[in-house]
Amino acid sequence: MPTNFTVVPVEQQEDAGERDAEAAGQEERIGNGPKYHSEESLLGDGNPRENSPFIQNEMDEDNLYDGKNMALFEEEMDSNPMVSSLLNKLANYTNLPQGVKEHEEYEDRKRKEIKETRMGTFIGVYLPCLQNILGVILFLRLTWIVGTAGVLESFCIILMCCLCTMLTAISMSAIATNGVVPAGGSYYMISRSLGPEFGGAVGLCFYLGTTFAGAMYILGTIEILLTYISPNAAIFPIEQDDPQALLNNIRIYGTCIVAMMAIVVFVGVKYVNKLALVFLACVILSIMAIYAGVIKSAFDPPDLPICLLGNRVLAKRNLDICAKYISNSTINEALWNKFCITTNDSTTCDSYFISNNITEIQGIPGVASGVLLDNLWSSYSQKGSLVERNQTSTAAGEGQKAYSQKYVLTDIMTYFTMLVGIYFPSVTGIMAGSNRSGDLKDAQKSIPFGTILAIATTSFIYLSCVVLFGACIEGALLRDKFGEAVSGQLVIGTLAWPSPWVIVIGSFFSTCGAGLQSLTGAPRLLQAIARDGIVPFLQVFGHGKANGEPTWALLLTAGICEIGILIASLDSVAPILSMFFLMCYMFVNLACALQTLLRTPNWRPRFKYYHWTLSFVGMSLCLALMFICSWYYALIAMLIAGCIYKYIEYRGAEKEWGDGIRGLSLNAAQYALLRVEHGATHIKNWRPQILVLVNLDSEQNVKHPRLLSLTTQLKAGKGLTIVGSVLPGSLLDKHVEAQKGEDNVKALMTAEKTKGFCQLVVSPSVRDGMSHLIQSAGLGGMKHNTVLMAWPHSWKQPNNPSNWKPFVDTVRDATTAQQALLVAKNIDLFPTNQERFAEGNIDVWWIVHDGGMLMLLPFLLRQHKVWRKCRMRIFTVAQMDDNSIQMKKDLQMFLYHLRLDAEVEVVEMFENDISAFTYEKTLMMEQRSQMLKQMQLSKNEREREAQLIHDRNTASHSAVIAKSTIAAPEKVQMTWTKEKLIAEKHKAKSLNATGYRDIFNMKPNQSNVRRMHTAVKLNEVVLNRSQHAQLVLLNMPGPPKNKQGDENYIAFLEVLTEGLNKVLLVRGGGREVITIYS
Repeated sequence: MPTNFTVVPVEQQEDAGERDAEAAGQEERIGNGPKYHSEESLLGDGNPRENSPFIQNEMDEDNLYDGKNMALFEEEMDSNPMVSSLLNKLANYTNLPQGVKEHEEYEDRKRKEIKETRMGTFIGVYLPCLQNILGVILFLRLTWIVGTAGVLESFCIILMCCLCTMLTAISMSAIATNGVVPAGGSYYMISRSLGPEFGGAVGLCFYLGTTFAGAMYILGTIEILLTYISPNAAIFPIEQDDPQALLNNIRIYGTCIVAMMAIVVFVGVKYVNKLALVFLACVILSIMAIYAGVIKSAFDPPDLPICLLGNRVLAKRNLDICAKYISNSTINEALWNKFCITTNDSTTCDSYFISNNITEIQGIPGVASGVLLDNLWSSYSQKGSLVERNQTSTAAGEGQKAYSQKYVLTDIMTYFTMLVGIYFPSVTGIMAGSNRSGDLKDAQKSIPFGTILAIATTSFIYLSCVVLFGACIEGALLRDKFGEAVSGQLVIGTLAWPSPWVIVIGSFFSTCGAGLQSLTGAPRLLQAIARDGIVPFLQVFGHGKANGEPTWALLLTAGICEIGILIASLDSVAPILSMFFLMCYMFVNLACALQTLLRTPNWRPRFKYYHWTLSFVGMSLCLALMFICSWYYALIAMLIAGCIYKYIEYRGAEKEWGDGIRGLSLNAAQYALLRVEHGATHIKNWRPQILVLVNLDSEQNVKHPRLLSLTTQLKAGKGLTIVGSVLPGSLLDKHVEAQKGEDNVKALMTAEKTKGFCQLVVSPSVRDGMSHLIQSAGLGGMKHNTVLMAWPHSWKQPNNPSNWKPFVDTVRDATTAQQALLVAKNIDLFPTNQERFAEGNIDVWWIVHDGGMLMLLPFLLRQHKVWRKCRMRIFTVAQMDDNSIQMKKDLQMFLYHLRLDAEVEVVEMFENDISAFTYEKTLMMEQRSQMLKQMQLSKNEREREAQLIHDRNTASHSAVIAKSTIAAPEKVQMTWTKEKLIAEKHKAKSLNATGYRDIFNMKPNQSNVRRMHTAVKLNEVVLNRSQHAQLVLLNMPGPPKNKQGDENYIAFLEVLTEGLNKVLLVRGGGREVITIYS
């Protein structure tokens, strides 16, 4: 078959050769035919590869669309890849290995060029989970749990814990197969499903759990070393009646081992990874030795005698012969010396020792002995109780304490819930597979199958061990935690075959390796949290060595681990880490249930065997186990997680991860919006829902930032706040400026702590944009009812005489929409959120009733720290026919019923004579308005004149062209002479002169004179009493019904507020907003 093909378009086959020659020498335009490329640049269909920022292929830009039949999508190809290229990239996608690159990989990747072999289900998931689940509790505490709780209750404890982890594994499998899980493992799953707040809180709790797990493993290592391998290695002599000696030895050895392990992790992580299989082999060999010993005990039980005095178990250290008499006449001095005291030729012996015989029983009678029936029931005891053969342990009496070191005693008080807390850490470790998702061949198949299979295997091992221990070992020996009845041997080791040392050595290396793994994994988890940037004070722990090793995180982990070492008790540390693991598992179940119930489009896990009810049961079981283990530890863990959650919410970085909590918030918001009635809010629930109208400068920054300060002081984060602005122009041309302006507004809202939304509108005119915001801002029942804006100080500027129109139109729009209006004059003088008024007044001038807005606003302002120490004063104006004394009494009573504290004063305004000043001010206002109209008229006439000349010239030019081409049936005679132009100009000038003469000869309108008189007189009264007030609230007169008077309206407002520093003009929305009723 031929291997080279020449692709020629069908419609152009005949000219193919010519075009080939032409294409070699010139650039071919789109639409002129295909351009041919070298074979290296062609795909299988003869087309060149696409080039886009996403694909990042190295190709010439000239060759981008040549040979394509997708010319319609050329502009989209500039930013989006072709589907073929996208699929090619996704097919070859390889996610990064889990966690930070370790030291060995950092060195090897410089040398290796071959692709690293990825692991399958067995090696990558099953065995790591097996190694992490099976550990210290199995070897050191399971026999004691079975002996204390009995076979039935122990079976329930293990079944409950294993069911919890199985349900969590099902939820985790669904989350882990819903896409790629990169660095962080469980933290990544929770944070991306529940958001940064929950993710950070639970991630840090999981980190603490992993760290304390390392402490627990190290404590187990030291316990095996000092109790079963080399008791003589103790620095402080260990005496049975001095438990502190053992704890001090554990603290010293534990500190040394933590330091050594931290150094190993820092220097040689690769050795930890290479020894992982060795540690796993130790675990597997130990479990096989246990089962082999059980089988052997069925036909050949081991000879392991236990010495009893009556029913009490004797400690067999330094006791070779279990009898009172060696022969008929020779006493066992070692035993008699323990229970008898000789003083002054008299011997005093323990009465219980004298009255009871010494017997010897087999500690391991074998699986066929029927001892299982005796071990079915629990035998809980107090601290310091005697371990007895019958299942009722007796507390040591006062007289027996002198001989307590001869018996086997319980070291702690035991009860069901305490045993649950001690046992639960033995079923943790189910996240080991998901933490290695980057190293798996097919993570979405391996993680569910491997994790669930590992949990099933370990559950079978634990449950079978409970039954087999109860069937093989005597109950008194099971309750002997440290094997004192068998000369200090490990109890589970006495059952093993071929030798107890198989269990001792295997458990030692297993716990040592588990501690190393915890000190290796915990710093990487902390580093992943720190690098996400959601907890600011942890960012230093995101750094490390050049190869990415988390040095600082390792130091912190070692320090926290040392806290667990100083506790020095495995039984006390186990419940602590149980809390953190249970909290993590609870939120894994919550994440799965939430995603399932929300039915988000991105929730498409490949693992199908899950249901939200299973996740809910798992979450409830985790919560119940937390309080079953230890209610006070559970509360402390929740308090820690809650504090972390609130800290991240308050100080953490804003992250948008498409998490379920955001989806739940959207659903809740939708539900709440649908529940909110579209009608008017009840008067008792009314509060100002503010639309803040701000202006932007040329750099798209807010001109008056104090507007947002005032909003924050007025709202205190309650209710709805929308910060709106209008950018003149078209969205097509101004989208970049609009985005910049929106970002600047949001940044200012954050700085001013204004909680709300930003809405920036691009409109052909500012007036239309403001109208659109007033009409359409908000959603459903959550719409604004109040508009806040700044006073237009530039309304008098002659270069822009009409800049007051948007303001007046906005006032009229807000009035028409029945919305309250607040206009802040001298807004730049208003206080910031950091200022505090030590004293001063907030003066309210109540001229007309506006529904109570003037009463409510000072009350809301005084809730904020800025205005808290200001006093509220209310002034009202009495006319000639009003009884000012009665008005004051009525107003005081009204305020009393409103539960408002304020000083009341009635101001009398009886003077009705219009002063010459008022007359002159009105005349100047009208003259200015008329002059501005004439100026605008002159400007319009000049524009019309220029347009007329342009139109006539265009018509003449068109007529000449038409005449030169074809003869026109009619001729148009247009003449524009110089004399006519001069005459028109003189005519316009004479009209303008006449207009200006009329301005100076005009008389003011009487209605305007009366309005100006009110403004002047009221301003005098306000200045007299409130000039030094911190804030003046004043009724805002409404705009005139006739638009002809708009230019005078703003002048009236200017006169009304002249001379005042900080003024808030208030106009009600036409409804009551405050009530005297409860």
